[in-house]
Amino acid sequence: MTLAAPSVIDAVAFARDLIRLPSVTPAEAGTLDLLQETLARMGFACHRHRFEEVDNLYARLGTEAPNFCFAGHVDVVPPGDESMWSTGPFEAEIHDQQLWGRGAADMKGAIAAFVAAVSTHLADKGRPAGSISFLITGDEEGPAVNGTKKLLAAIEKAGETLDHCLVGEPTSVNYVGDAVKVGRRGSLNAVVKVRGRQGHVAYPERAENPIPVLLEFLARLMARPLDSGAPHFQPSNLEVTSVDVGNPAHNIIPATATAKFNIRFNTTHTGEALERWIQAERASVDMGFNGDIELDLKTTGEAFLTHAGPFTELLQDAVEEETGRRPVLSTGGGTSDARFIKDVAPVAEIGLSGATMHKVDEHVAVADIETLTRIYARVLALYFARRPA
Repeated sequence: MTLAAPSVIDAVAFARDLIRLPSVTPAEAGTLDLLQETLARMGFACHRHRFEEVDNLYARLGTEAPNFCFAGHVDVVPPGDESMWSTGPFEAEIHDQQLWGRGAADMKGAIAAFVAAVSTHLADKGRPAGSISFLITGDEEGPAVNGTKKLLAAIEKAGETLDHCLVGEPTSVNYVGDAVKVGRRGSLNAVVKVRGRQGHVAYPERAENPIPVLLEFLARLMARPLDSGAPHFQPSNLEVTSVDVGNPAHNIIPATATAKFNIRFNTTHTGEALERWIQAERASVDMGFNGDIELDLKTTGEAFLTHAGPFTELLQDAVEEETGRRPVLSTGGGTSDARFIKDVAPVAEIGLSGATMHKVDEHVAVADIETLTRIYARVLALYFARRPA
């Protein structure tokens, strides 16, 4: 029996199909069904992994090494006030040579581009001497608890090994492929709650004011320059994002004062070391305070760097061969699920422009989706030709 040649998928049309499914975190809204059906027709073995309310998909074509994995997420942030959109956020309309809709940039456009690139690779070159896989979650825009992290553990338990991974987050700035993300800063979220004793402002000796203690604690933290940067990374920064007392009166010393802050840190630090420092500063301001300072610290991701080498050079070559310009290796921006993947395989990120992601009227140029598809197809061709270590 002779198998028919695989058909080439139109990336823009497939992106529109994905956008029309309103997969606001944690709902997948049929996006994973569509992906599974499409990939199964291409010969992928598909497995769904549900953790609590989050559905996830792992699909693999082939059984041999190396296994080149594409990772991404089908979930999107809420559209906000839909009356503010030029077109419906889930209508996926094309006008002015732009594809409009929630998820166009982040990151249904990239998922569609990679599916189309795989179909092109199979049509042009047949099955690779190795494997291609998809690692797709519905929890990247949410808590990121029941998505990629648990999915990686599940496929590892099933005997799967990823050799290299490309994430389709929107990384481009001025043109598609101008930056390859090879690392991310770590992120630490903190909530500090200082409990004193409420009283009348005219009788401070009968109260315990939590506000000066909170302000001193924050001042001590902000007074320390965390670092001056690290190779390939900008300096780490601590940003206070909220200070709350909830006191509407002028003549009351409040009982509690709360603040929130975030630290984005480079490879100079670890989350554990930063947490120890914060705890030490808490102990310093707690001396002589007849109250309580409560800390809730959570490191949501460690800083990491995929060092330059055959894999990153391959990605740069693929972009340059398709666009004529060589991309920079970057670590800027926020966090992504690459922070989990880096524990199991070398990982990098190439995607569309993020200029409109999470905004009203999110959109990307149709031409950019087509360019990204060609870049991804070139990546696959070079990967299985070079088989980087």
